[in-house]
Amino acid sequence: MPRLSEVITALENLWPAERAESWDAVGTVVGDPDQEVSRVLFAVDPVQEIVDEAVKLGADLLVTHHPLYLRGTTTVAATHFKGRVVHTLIKNDIALHVAHTNADTADPGVSDALAGALDLRVVRPLVPDPSDKEGRRGLGRICELDHPLSLKDFAARAAARLPATAQGIRVAGDPEAVVRTVAVSGGSGDSLFDVVRAAGVDAFLTADLRHHPASEARAQTPLALLDAAHWATEWPWCELAATQLDEISDRHGWGLRVHVSKTVTDPWTAHAASATDTTDSLGAPN
Repeated sequence: MPRLSEVITALENLWPAERAESWDAVGTVVGDPDQEVSRVLFAVDPVQEIVDEAVKLGADLLVTHHPLYLRGTTTVAATHFKGRVVHTLIKNDIALHVAHTNADTADPGVSDALAGALDLRVVRPLVPDPSDKEGRRGLGRICELDHPLSLKDFAARAAARLPATAQGIRVAGDPEAVVRTVAVSGGSGDSLFDVVRAAGVDAFLTADLRHHPASEARAQTPLALLDAAHWATEWPWCELAATQLDEISDRHGWGLRVHVSKTVTDPWTAHAASATDTTDSLGAPN
């Protein structure tokens, strides 16, 4: 079996820490470099529920997309929920490694996995990484559909292909508008409206769209918007990353057992639909 340091080296080759944003916190959070690794679990969030799953699975390494500590801390006491995560990991000899914005811009990365889940053909990065001479790395992806769909049907495809969440898919735009090209960005994407408009695509699928940026984007162009749950847009990367590590394990003869958590850690747990019959409504309630 490989040592943790060997597996981490392989992961760092896939998602080099130096390609993370300056504000990000990536890399190994917990773990002894000399410990042996035989089982790995991939997940989006390093929350207690996922750590308990890793314990039950007998994993030696947990790899998550989201950081445990994005900002500094002065305590890992188990009286705090993040401290409990650290205590559980250490007590059970489970290492934790994070690949966040360095996985977002990788080739392939988070948005490639999202495009693949939606059966889209990737054309190029939405925001290219200027350090990549081949023009394959970068944030988000510009994609083409295999055949044109109405916005309504494309939204239905997204709802069917992405993991189910309470939110589902929110849509802004004419349901009958034809969609041929789509920009996708896993995770929060409303900071990308300017480059999405410049790309001239028919629709933009991302997560965490806020009222004012979305309203302004719709007012400026006929760009259709599809807002999925943050967790749902990033979960496909876990499957992609697990496949990449499986291939590395086979190449080195490590025999790793690699798993992907199917536990839904999206924080929203229920959705109550608004009434659809508005014939008697005179507008918003006072």
